[in-house]
Parts: sequence; structure tokens; C-alpha cells
Amino acid sequence: MDSPFPGMDPFLEEPSGWTGVHHRLISVISDTLTEQLAPHFSVSIKERVYITDDDPDTRQQLAADIFLVRRPSALTPQADATATATPATIIERLPPAPEVRDRYLAIYDRRSRELVTTIEVLSPWNKARGTRGSSEFLSKREAVFSTRTHWIEIDLLRAGERPPEVVGQSDYYALLRRGNGGGRLEVWYVDLRDPLPRIIVPLRDPHPDAMLDLQAALATVYARARYADDVDYTRVPPLPPLRPADAAWVAQCVARWQSEREA
Repeated sequence: MDSPFPGMDPFLEEPSGWTGVHHRLISVISDTLTEQLAPHFSVSIKERVYITDDDPDTRQQLAADIFLVRRPSALTPQADATATATPATIIERLPPAPEVRDRYLAIYDRRSRELVTTIEVLSPWNKARGTRGSSEFLSKREAVFSTRTHWIEIDLLRAGERPPEVVGQSDYYALLRRGNGGGRLEVWYVDLRDPLPRIIVPLRDPHPDAMLDLQAALATVYARARYADDVDYTRVPPLPPLRPADAAWVAQCVARWQSEREA
């Protein structure tokens, strides 16, 4: 079933669940562009790893995925009967590792292997003010801006810090900086009630720009993940708080959507 909303679903912005949304959206965008760009260009999913700060609010959002295995020494034939109750293996879950793995897309010229376009779908990790994730993201952004590589950033999160060029302009946005366009930025501003746009994905001459339908990509993610069954629409949307008029509109959309599901 479709989302209750014509554009971005604000309930998907929950930081604890954004990793899944982010990974799925990156994959869908990759598949969509690969179909358009083959055979001249390839689309790769890259992973950036950075060490987090010691901020406990950041650390507690990281999933523990490392386990320590301890195996007791083997029992001797003379061991008494009570020793047989000792488990053969003891597994202890360790605290979260102080690192974040963030995915992004890279488009390469298949013949020259030149990096043509970088696409970043922003996450809480690279939008958290004053953190290492934010500083490294902004450093990479500036570095790419000094090259002929095209840069696209897609921000579907209302929370967090934004670059100065787009602060306070809209709820969501997509930004393009062409590698051969000087300092010119092309920005698609999107508010909560708007469908997500179709954006340009520039390549290299003589190949024309590709097009990416962000709303279609999000709809595919929503359907594949069955978010209609998983998202709790009875709760308040994630921070930051919605404007009163938008909060009323969200409640109306959810009520209408739930009524249609029950019909």
C-alpha cells in the first residue's frame, strides 16, 4: 500500500529506523540509474567509515554488532558430574563500536574509470552539528566542489544541520553542483506537502543528463519494505516539531489513509 503522504513520509525520519530507509533508497536509486546509464557508465554503492565522537547520544544509536566468544577448557575424564552443566561456549555482546558506516553512490565512466558524479543521501550522522561525521562530510563536499566531478546531495531529513546555501529554505531539498558549472548550484526545494521532484543527474559529453524520479524511488522503498505494516502512525512524528498547520495536515492524511485501509 502507498504511504499516507504525497511526498516524503515524516514518520520515516525516525533516527532509529533511518538506516534501513537510507540503505534501501540508495539501492533503489542505484538500480534505477544503472538501467539508464548502461553500458557507458557504471553505478557503485560506496561506503564511508568514520569514527564517532564520544557523545553518548550519538553512541547509543549505534547497533552492537561485535561478539566475544569464550570457550571453557575441555573437560577431563575425571571431571565430576556437575561440570557437565558448564556451557561449551559463552557469547558476550560487546558495546557498540565507535564507528559509523555511511553509504553513497558513485557514477563512473566505464571506459576511463573516471569518477563522474557523486550522490549523497544525507543521514543523521552527517547532519549532527559539531560531530566528526558532519565535519568529514562537509570536507568531502568542499573537496569535490574543487574538481570536475558532479555533486548531488539529497536531504530527506528535517532535523540536523544544513550547508549555508540551503538553510531555512524548505523541509527537504536536492542540490546539484555541476563540475563544469563554476560555483553555480541548482536546488530543488520541497516542503512536507509536496511530491518529491525529478532531478537531473549530469554525466559527461556527449551523453545527455539522466533523470531521477525521487518520488518513484521512495514509493518503491515504501512498498518493498512494507512500511505500511511497520510504521506506527498513532505516535507523534519525529523531531523537529511540525508547524501547527502541517501537524493538522499530517493527522488528516493519516486518518484518511487508515480509513481507506479499513474499507
